[in-house]
Amino acid sequence: MKWLSQRATFYMIPFFALLSVAVVLSISANAIDHDRARGFAVGQKQHDPQSAWRLLTENRPLMVLALVAATFHFANASMLPLVGQKLALAHPGYEATLTSACIIVAQLTTIPVAIVVGWRADAWGRKPLLAAACIALVLRGIAFAVFDNATLLVAAQVLDGIAAGIWDVLVPLMIADLVVGSGRYSMSRGVLGTVQGIGGSLSNVAAGSMVVGFGYSIAFAGLAFVALLACLLLLAMPESEDVKADRLAALKPT
Repeated sequence: MKWLSQRATFYMIPFFALLSVAVVLSISANAIDHDRARGFAVGQKQHDPQSAWRLLTENRPLMVLALVAATFHFANASMLPLVGQKLALAHPGYEATLTSACIIVAQLTTIPVAIVVGWRADAWGRKPLLAAACIALVLRGIAFAVFDNATLLVAAQVLDGIAAGIWDVLVPLMIADLVVGSGRYSMSRGVLGTVQGIGGSLSNVAAGSMVVGFGYSIAFAGLAFVALLACLLLLAMPESEDVKADRLAALKPT
């Protein structure tokens, strides 16, 4: 029966890790265009001499995106652990089942959303889609704050899947738009990942403190408010495809 216990989760981690290794090793080295992977434009003849530091400090849209990432993950990171605690307190003995249901609902939503976003990102625009992810996070926080019914709380995880499916596909595309021609894509992606990681780490500290001081409803309402701030920050950011067009135009020889 041990394969049906909670320990089964830990057996699955190395299994899927090995599958990931196999997929990576199946990619032919000849299929990788290293210049494009670094963020150089197609056919670019001259590398951008701009330093990494200047790219980060002078690329305002990239800085705004980093702030959005930090704010988004501050609002998002602690929601699932907190709703798991809320469900466990209300339904003792079903903690693992309900938490698993929350994760499964989110993942089953993430997959089709990510596929659709990948197909339609160019047609619908990056910025409106990212705003939709932030709005989904706001609604999720409100739902967790208002509802106590287990079915409704698990169902609200559809919003998590929508936000994650949009975010995971869109942000790499937006970074590529904002730094095209620089050769600094990997560095920019790393910086953004660091910033959003800091936001996510602080989320657990802040949300836990709010739960202790004011209860779950106030904590979720506070996280929803932070998600709303991420939406408002997007107002200060141009459409990344417009930034890409300007950068590519600047690279053309005069």
